[in-house]
This record gives sequence, structure tokens and C-alpha cells, in this order.
Amino acid sequence: MSTDKAKAVVLLSGGLDSTTVLAMAVQQGFSCCCLSFSYGQRQAIELARAREIAIRLGAAHHLVLNLDLHKIGGSALTADMAVPKNRTAEEMESSIPVTYVPGRNTIFLSHAVAWAEVLGVFDIFIGINAVDYSGYPDCRPEFLGAFEKVANLGTRAGVESGRGYKIHAPLMLLSKKEIILKGKALGVDYSLTHSCYDPDDEGRGCGRCDACQLRLKGFLEAGLVDPGTYR
Repeated sequence: MSTDKAKAVVLLSGGLDSTTVLAMAVQQGFSCCCLSFSYGQRQAIELARAREIAIRLGAAHHLVLNLDLHKIGGSALTADMAVPKNRTAEEMESSIPVTYVPGRNTIFLSHAVAWAEVLGVFDIFIGINAVDYSGYPDCRPEFLGAFEKVANLGTRAGVESGRGYKIHAPLMLLSKKEIILKGKALGVDYSLTHSCYDPDDEGRGCGRCDACQLRLKGFLEAGLVDPGTYR
């Protein structure tokens, strides 16, 4: 009998959420093929962290694709736009912020499905979250369900295999506190992860952008000290 593990494609940004999802996929027994993107983001540290995390968590493969989303612009993460700071929870929930990257998760998941089809893989993991997040429309259950239908209607494997793609988003309905506690139970070293939208040249978090505030709030509510570095 074959002892080969089932494979999964895991989208890995180098952040807290995607690292937790990778740990969960490993714990479930998947041989993980990690996919990261150099998409024109203003900071390169997250990719360096993703590479280290993939190695530490025993990923079978780690593919980094180059995209030129900075040429499209339209986001504070890819263009010369100010990153919002010190926003309240009410402000985060009231509108979609300028840190939203147009079409990003649609683009990332499309590449994940394409690679999965080549690998013969039907399980894809992504760390999107609809509870503690900054209002992104592509982090919602409705989006994920619709994309899964597209993947199964628009690929040869989805149409002919008789299996169908499954997009796993195990953090979708968890708070940041719950995500952190789940990751700690799996032995995740969160000092390896990067969350800040506007780090300094040394990779230290600003502590004031939406991502930093949500991360710090999660660790505080979990009763833990954030091992990340801040300026």
C-alpha cells in the first residue's frame, strides 16, 4: 500500500494567518506545496519570511511567482500611497481601505488552481479571515464559495476528474485570538511571521497600521506577548 501523503497547495504570504494555515495543513497530513508571490509589494521582508517558514514547517515545495501588480497600482501596498494608521475598529469595519490590492486573492487563487491542476492536487489552503480583518471583499465566505465554483467549472481537472477542487479557509470564522491560540497549540513560531503594511528598512512593524493593530490585539486577548519586532 502506498504511503505517499496527499498533496495540497498552500498560499503562503509569510504572515501570521497563512503560517497558521500551513501548520494546520501539515498537521492534517498533507504534503504541502507552498505558493508565494512577489507581486510588487513595497516591502520584501514578507517573502523572506515565507521562504524561512516553508523550510521550518517542512514544505515539500515552495514556488515564488513574480507578478507586476505594482504597474496596476491602486493600493497603498503597491503604489506610493500612505498606509492608514491608528484607525479604530469602527473605521476598519466602515469601508474598504486603500491597503486593499485590486483583485489580489482572485489572482492568487487563480495561480494556485493552475499549479494544483499541473500537480494533480485538489486541495488548496488559504488564510483569509472574515472576522478580524480590514474589510476586504475577497476575504469573505461569499467570494470563496463563488471562486470554488469557477475553479471547478473552468478547468479541465474540475470538469473531467470527477473530484473537484476544495478551497480550504480554516480561519474564515475565527478571531485573531483564536487563530493565534490554534497556531501556538501546533507549535507555530510567530516570531518568524511578518504582518505590518508599513515596516521600516529593518523589517520592524509600525505598530499602528490595521494589520499591526489586529495582530497586537489578538496576542493581547490570547494572553500572550507578540514576539514580533516593532519600531
